[in-house]
Amino acid sequence: MKDGLLGLIFSPWGWLSLAAVAAGLEILLPGAYLIWVALAALGTAATAALFNLTLDGQLGAFALWIVFSLLLSRKYNPNRLRPSDDPLLNRRAERLAGSSAIVSQAIQGGRGRVRLGDSEWLAEGPDAAEGSTVRVVGADGAVLKVEPVGQVG
Repeated sequence: MKDGLLGLIFSPWGWLSLAAVAAGLEILLPGAYLIWVALAALGTAATAALFNLTLDGQLGAFALWIVFSLLLSRKYNPNRLRPSDDPLLNRRAERLAGSSAIVSQAIQGGRGRVRLGDSEWLAEGPDAAEGSTVRVVGADGAVLKVEPVGQVG
């Protein structure tokens, strides 16, 4: 291995430094991604120290450790595929299913507008007169699917 800066960078101490920097950045910017790079750098430092690897050998070992750490991350990352506590959080229109709304612009030819709370929505459904009550049965993007509420009495 060459002496000087390149020799220091591509030595077990250089890999340990990379591991420390990556772990520190993971603490400052948590996201469970850089910790796996830190693990790979730590593994490379150990491999380079045990086998006195050349520059090419160290880069190859780092590549293998990265693959290994990414496989570990897929198994042990706590944020991976965690089901949401509120799956409709960013689907406001779908959250409104089951709500009652007042027709603010008559639904004619299958389209109109309804008022729900303090918002107006585009609506699709059977024809309904302005002022009548409808129930939201679903959504297609930002368009509510509605049906008339049965009259009691």
